[in-house]
Amino acid sequence: MFSLTVKEIAQAVHAHKIEDTWEMIEINNVGFDSRKLSAHSLFVPLVSENDGHSFIAQAIDQGAVATFWSNPLEDAPTDIPVIQVADTLRALQDLAEYYLNKIHPKVIGITGSNGKTTTKDMTEAVVSSQYRVHKTQGNFNNHIGLPITILEMPQDTEVIILEMGMNHAGEIKVLSNLAKPDIAIITMIGESHIEYLGSREGIADAKMEIISGLKETGILIIPGNEPLLIDRANILKHEQVKTFGPLPTNDSYSLEIVSGMKETIFETNLSPGSFIKLPVTGTYNVDNALAALSSAMVLGIPIDKAVQKLATFQLTENRTEWLDGIHGSALLNDAYNANPTAMKAVLTNFSQLKNSGRKIVVLGDMLELGEQTDELHLSIQDALSIDEVDQVILYGTHMKVLYEALKTVFGKERLHHFDGDKDPMIAFLKNLIQPKDYVLLKASFGTDLLSVIRALQVTTAN
Repeated sequence: MFSLTVKEIAQAVHAHKIEDTWEMIEINNVGFDSRKLSAHSLFVPLVSENDGHSFIAQAIDQGAVATFWSNPLEDAPTDIPVIQVADTLRALQDLAEYYLNKIHPKVIGITGSNGKTTTKDMTEAVVSSQYRVHKTQGNFNNHIGLPITILEMPQDTEVIILEMGMNHAGEIKVLSNLAKPDIAIITMIGESHIEYLGSREGIADAKMEIISGLKETGILIIPGNEPLLIDRANILKHEQVKTFGPLPTNDSYSLEIVSGMKETIFETNLSPGSFIKLPVTGTYNVDNALAALSSAMVLGIPIDKAVQKLATFQLTENRTEWLDGIHGSALLNDAYNANPTAMKAVLTNFSQLKNSGRKIVVLGDMLELGEQTDELHLSIQDALSIDEVDQVILYGTHMKVLYEALKTVFGKERLHHFDGDKDPMIAFLKNLIQPKDYVLLKASFGTDLLSVIRALQVTTAN
């Protein structure tokens, strides 16, 4: 459990004034949402669309016993310690850095255009076979979420796994300099956020910011089949870079792979002669597993212990999860995130699954692709085979270009497009879906295909 005195916190963030009496007040948790605080909390009033300082009374009612403060002192509460700082967000980050140095766990940082959450979950599984582990929960992977994740770390933590997300250049650098990883993992370079970064080269530069805070003896783990990363990793010593991928030129590579509906089995050079089971579908998940196993090797964890944990790892929800659908169908929910590389990988794997019903794919818009939006949506046709997919339902403005390209291939009986109100699409799908059908649903989170999935789940269907 987190435990610091108010005085220690004030010193850590270089407060304008520090009271000796604060030595007697203990803080057990830190939060920025005044509605979700508990007893012995430090309140962090962040300033964005709303000014968190306005919610100090509610924070005190919910259990705050101290607060950061960057507004004029005459507006501050008088009944709890007020830690005055120039910037409450920077104070939060400074406190997280102080606490991280105090607990001093090994730090694993993970970023990538796709697969970082799955890799985080797999890495937690393999590392927990030997160490006490704390990891990022949900999507707490930005300049606010990452310090909160650190401050939620139990004091006996030996390894902390920090997911690092970004939209713009410079954001990963801030996170890496705060966390100072011992191990940095980049899962892949896709097209996510290309609208802001201009090109895959720009994305690679942004992801490589993870080595900004890498410790002097730290290790970078990257896909060996991505030249954009291999070239940029040359600034590190050769022994600091470990690669993973499907080819034997990598430090960790896969051999035979068999992917089924709910599991993937593969062999690797790290454990030749034995097969490793993942409780998720998708041959692309083998690379995520290799990245996780590579981190285990760096930490000196025996491969047999790591492999056992992979077989039962728990995947964060909405990442390639099977759900019971209406009319005895099975829904493959992958509607949390999407970019062209990831969408094509999921489609390829889905198309190869064996089932006695039909295969239906529901694809929504991919966002933040900028000037290349039409071109990248059009590229999805490479992964859609008329021989392997029975019905294609496209949703959103950007998917219209793919619909136009596929009309002569699939025809109006097998290809459908919807936009705007989702109710007509939901009604269409409820009428279309039959027993034993497999239904893949994938899109960017902002498209809100999750509402469609909820409508098609057996628990919500009429």
